[in-house]
Amino acid sequence: MDTAGSISFKSYSKVDEHAEESFRRRTRKRFIIIAVSTFMLLIIIVGALVGTLAPMNNKKSRDKDLSSQTESIRAVCNVTRYPDSCYSSMSSALRPSSNVSDPRNPDLEIHKLFLLSLKIALNEIMSLSSLPSRIISSQRYSNETNDPLVLSALHACETLFEDAIYHIKECISSIAVHQEDKIMLDDIRTWLSTAVTDQETCIDGLKDTGKQLILTDEVRYAMINSTMFASNSLAIASKLLTVLDDLHIPIHRKLLRVLDEHSHVDDGFPTWIHVGDRRLLLEEKPKPNVTVAWDGSGDFKSISEAMESIPKKSKSRFVIYVKEGLYLGNVTISKDYWNVMIYGDGMNKTIVSASQNAVDGVSTFFSGTCIAAGRGFIAKDIGFQNTAGPQKEQAVALRSSSDQSIFYRCSFDAFQDTLYTHSNRQFYRDCQIRGTIDFIFGNAAVVFQNCSIQPRQPMPRQFNTITAQSKSDPNQNTGMSIQRCRMDPFDNLTAPTYLGRPWRDYATTVIMQSYIGGFLDPAGWAEWEANVSSVFYAEFENFGAGSLTNRRVRWPGVRLNITSEVAQEFTVEAFIHGSRWLPQAHVIYDGTL
Repeated sequence: MDTAGSISFKSYSKVDEHAEESFRRRTRKRFIIIAVSTFMLLIIIVGALVGTLAPMNNKKSRDKDLSSQTESIRAVCNVTRYPDSCYSSMSSALRPSSNVSDPRNPDLEIHKLFLLSLKIALNEIMSLSSLPSRIISSQRYSNETNDPLVLSALHACETLFEDAIYHIKECISSIAVHQEDKIMLDDIRTWLSTAVTDQETCIDGLKDTGKQLILTDEVRYAMINSTMFASNSLAIASKLLTVLDDLHIPIHRKLLRVLDEHSHVDDGFPTWIHVGDRRLLLEEKPKPNVTVAWDGSGDFKSISEAMESIPKKSKSRFVIYVKEGLYLGNVTISKDYWNVMIYGDGMNKTIVSASQNAVDGVSTFFSGTCIAAGRGFIAKDIGFQNTAGPQKEQAVALRSSSDQSIFYRCSFDAFQDTLYTHSNRQFYRDCQIRGTIDFIFGNAAVVFQNCSIQPRQPMPRQFNTITAQSKSDPNQNTGMSIQRCRMDPFDNLTAPTYLGRPWRDYATTVIMQSYIGGFLDPAGWAEWEANVSSVFYAEFENFGAGSLTNRRVRWPGVRLNITSEVAQEFTVEAFIHGSRWLPQAHVIYDGTL
């Protein structure tokens, strides 16, 4: 294999014909989607009008109403990936006497059908939620469930199904509750994307046991409807509702995006961070609610003890200061703990360390030294490490499933699967990340800025992949954006190392304006189990010996030197809607290119 040093330099900012054509196809696709979706909306509107022109007490009129309703359901379901399941489930769920048509507000008809699709998905997942416990207690699977890793994976499924239920309920309550200024379409798309990811993560955990399990097939079969129904709701939100919003056609007021009241603050952090949180991030020593110190000089000696003092579902920020030192043990910020901030004395001074791993019987989902699930989690000036070592396989330093979570000046140190960006919206700034195989992985909508990304030497005969993104549904608003970062090896790295490999068919990763050292294999990307035609792997204005793209793999899904217009879609502002929540946390960020 040739070395990177033998590659001649060329202009990286130049847009090649392939990239231009790719962008044109992408633009045409957007126009087609808008045109098709608009046509479908017209069908719904016409159907609603036709169904209500004649007298309602006339049988002929009732037949037209039924026909109009049928056409409305079909039009809405045609935008989904599973139109047949969408149509049959909605048609069955509607009572003969019910009517979703409203000639005065055709957009309200779409709203009602969308809400119906959410309730169908919720009912299906709720019926699924008890399956793991039934399997665990069944004698039929006792030989399989005696394995600690299998048992851990099933418990993870329980947690994941509960999480999916929680996120769909959030969508329903946000629409149903009469709060005209509280819900945004971005939130709904994010929560539905997470509900889809949660279910897939269950199967991932069972597959990661490395065993041919009978129960895996049973769980997969039981999940067919729930995954399809969640995907259908996601498609309706992503296509029909988004098109209405983009075309400025009035949507039901509870689905309108709220205009951002915060102006951009030029301190380097996304503008969606709340003004109070922004102050906490910029202050070197914000005033804590509680202090943790291993030597007894604080309120608690361990972080886990401090967790017991956190109020549940608090809308106010709860700040935990962890003094310099090594803190052994796992830390979990559960989904009931909102707006928690943990900060230390520096990423190399305050260290949280543990060693749970797959070989010792803990599933990847539960192996994190720190697990952040509660919304609005912030970590600053603190390090997280998993010391299991490369021989113990999957061993996570941090897993975040926290929506609108922020990590500022933090370190993440492990080998395989170091940083699990599992789901929801996340932002990392000025962080240090070390690992080997798939050491930044998951299916969040996540942006990394000004981070140091350091691959390290793996086990013999292994190769490194920096990322493993797992977007599985084209309607998910997820992916990884790595901007203005630096990629250098941590140690004497000799193993082949790649930017990433696709974990799912729609894996999305963009590397832009970053330094890539000469350690990188010129191919750039490695194959895995996904369809390389449908992935989206892109590079933009990178520099360094590893940024040369003339020897990259030529998959249909790989975009070399994308245009600034395409790159702009993966900035903090466009990709994770930074202006909405980062200003609240006072975190430095760059909103655009």
